[in-house]
Amino acid sequence: MEGKQTTNIEVKKKNRNRVFRYICKHGTVSNPDISYDMKMSLPTVTQITKELIEKGFIEETGELQSTGGRRAKALSVAVNVKQAVGLDITKNHIGFVLTNLTGEILKYVRIFLPYAHEDAYYRRVNDELESFLEESNIDRKRILGIGISFPGIIDLDRRLITYSHILGVKMISFDSISGFFGYPCCFLNDANAGAYAEGIHSDERERFFYLSLSNTVGGAIFDHNGLVQGSHFRCGEVGHMTVIPDGKNCYCGKKGCLDAYCSAAILSGTTEGKLEKFFGLLEKKDQKAVEMWDVYTGYLAVALNNIHMLLDCDIILGGYVGSYAEPYLSDIWNKVSERNTFTEDQQFVTSSRYKVGAAALGAAVEVIEDFVRLI
Repeated sequence: MEGKQTTNIEVKKKNRNRVFRYICKHGTVSNPDISYDMKMSLPTVTQITKELIEKGFIEETGELQSTGGRRAKALSVAVNVKQAVGLDITKNHIGFVLTNLTGEILKYVRIFLPYAHEDAYYRRVNDELESFLEESNIDRKRILGIGISFPGIIDLDRRLITYSHILGVKMISFDSISGFFGYPCCFLNDANAGAYAEGIHSDERERFFYLSLSNTVGGAIFDHNGLVQGSHFRCGEVGHMTVIPDGKNCYCGKKGCLDAYCSAAILSGTTEGKLEKFFGLLEKKDQKAVEMWDVYTGYLAVALNNIHMLLDCDIILGGYVGSYAEPYLSDIWNKVSERNTFTEDQQFVTSSRYKVGAAALGAAVEVIEDFVRLI
């Protein structure tokens, strides 16, 4: 009897979660809409939405247009009843994102703040976070927690940042960082965070590879609403995949890594560290910019073809370069096609939906998802 009761509770929770996610996805709906689309009985749906209204997670927002009978009550998510913050820590900057239950970016700020694994640094981050929240004018009681995107290997089992070549640190416990903040914290690798933001609310792809082209190159596999982590949480680390044997020196100490050829710094290094300036020149067809882009995308095409040969899925270009890549996708695709052994029915390389704040957003959305799973 107890086992059956537990099962019934679990089924009810699962159905409640499914209904809540449906409303999040579709915006304003009615009980009959939910019942029809989800193939659930109307009384069951009505009971679930009643519970969600009582908990304050959804709300009645009027009536929908009549289709011949009595007008159905319009239901929407109380999107800002709970919120989360995302922090994106990089070598020289930190990004802050505020989001709500639907993953909407409510506010985004990026500041210059060189990383140092020191108390003073984390205290400064917390001060900046409090200023960010103050400017956002939100009720702090609504904040579920902080998601922290970090450029390194994130061991979720041992709750450690095992190492980050670019930041020069290793074996940092989550608790040694989260103790500086007044909210619960979770941690994600930066490329994983970007992939999570891209995939968690998307119906277009069940599986894809996210290639993060920032001042370091990383990657992540998103598969059926979750991230593929790997046995040692290193899955997707293509930045240190060899593309040229004994080639250029990489910051990791090896030679010929993809990072040495396709980091955003390769391009921005020619324009005083300003990537937008490089792409401004490229748009004007500046000869040097065009030549550099041609070389850059040549190496990029090698990597994209290799990734696709291995995984046979779509590839999304993210990170700093990915945010500028859309006008040049046809050029990139032509170079990939020249290397591709097979005839593809459709282009498998696309650009990211999020042009700014993807890693910070993904980290914040992980906090939201942890909460939504419990609804």
